[in-house]
Amino acid sequence: MVGRALSRLLAVAGALLAALAVTLGAGAATAQAAPRATTPTSLTITGKGIAGPVIVQAADQPGIFRQLLSEVSWLATAKPQTSAPTADRLGPKFALTVLVKNSPTYAYDLYPAAKGGPRAHRAARQPNGKKVAAGWFYGRLTMSESLRISGVPLTAKPDVFSGGIGGGLSAGVLQGEVDPVAGVNRFLTQMRELVLLNGAVLVVILFGLAGISYLIRRRV
Repeated sequence: MVGRALSRLLAVAGALLAALAVTLGAGAATAQAAPRATTPTSLTITGKGIAGPVIVQAADQPGIFRQLLSEVSWLATAKPQTSAPTADRLGPKFALTVLVKNSPTYAYDLYPAAKGGPRAHRAARQPNGKKVAAGWFYGRLTMSESLRISGVPLTAKPDVFSGGIGGGLSAGVLQGEVDPVAGVNRFLTQMRELVLLNGAVLVVILFGLAGISYLIRRRV
């Protein structure tokens, strides 16, 4: 009888371990799966003097796209730098929206002709539904020229690309994701879920083995 009970114990333990192996494999596959796409694919610009939205595709105009993106990508997680300027000091506003796979994700209001230097504003509610701290920022001196080369009707200021006041950025500057921290956070969340799932399976196995051991001891 003891031998038969032991055989049953080994069979149950084997089944539980097999189930654990399947769970671990599925969890590992989930953790290693490609994260949701967060790399911007296009930009749209609207504002004064623009008949229709200016659309810049990363695939069609990579140089201009990277230059424009460099003007706003850092705004996604930056802390506000200045108080709101008065309306008479801002000049014309241009709304720039960052799209990921044709889905609006981030939006900023740019003021390239603001007195005292370009300004940028980040609204509290972003197109992706997330809420962030609204705030004002000092824009890069290259903002006006970056907008102009994309099709926005602004006066040319080529000096900002060759040095000028405060230097500038070349049109070939490489730019990564708008929010690289988001990718890390998603990975950590997946790993945390995997650990919790595996822990739950181990608890079930331990309880199962304890119950079987108890039954064997009673029969012996």
